[in-house]
Amino acid sequence: MELCYGENLSKVLVVAAHPDDEVLGCGGTIAKHVHHGDKVQVMFMADGFRSRVSGRKRDNLAEEASRILGCEKPILLNLPDNQMDVLPMLDIVQKIERVVNDFQPEIVYTHHCGDLNIDHQLTHKAVMTACRPLPGCCVTEIYSFEVLSATHWQSFSMGSVFSPNYFIDVSNFINQKIEALHCYDNEMKELPHARSYESVENLAKFRGNTIGVKNAEAFCVERIVK
Repeated sequence: MELCYGENLSKVLVVAAHPDDEVLGCGGTIAKHVHHGDKVQVMFMADGFRSRVSGRKRDNLAEEASRILGCEKPILLNLPDNQMDVLPMLDIVQKIERVVNDFQPEIVYTHHCGDLNIDHQLTHKAVMTACRPLPGCCVTEIYSFEVLSATHWQSFSMGSVFSPNYFIDVSNFINQKIEALHCYDNEMKELPHARSYESVENLAKFRGNTIGVKNAEAFCVERIVK
């Protein structure tokens, strides 16, 4: 696919708890950013793969998914899976701050605060802290994405329901998203599980049809500074 370079290019940082969250949450959006000439860096907080997948193979899978989407080589922090709550929040925040300071992104995508998965929740909180709007902060836009089998399994009584108010048409990039998702085939399930290829495609169609396009990804706006 030929890149379309514009005048106002951006640096985009995607902070995901685990490898595969980035594709599930915003794989089409990542590919669209790259298509328009933006530089995209993906950062993974924890090791979310099952124990049967070795560390080196795991890293290769994440790198291959980033290659398919057109990203930079991903940053893997390898924090303990589903145990980020045992770590001091300050340590987590500082790890993200270092990447933000080095990469200087204008746009950040991360998890929604209401996800059932504890690593997703803490990743959201750490990102919002690391990207707090201090004078001179490079980050002007923050969006949270949805992840099938995490975002929609949370209890409504928790009060943090994913209610998207920002949509990106990814009709031309849905095939690229699915191709990248196949890098994480061991993490996928059979229908009717929420984390199935059919569910991913159905969600993209549903989000797209609600705004009059074939496929879309949906987000909650956390901050926009103009």
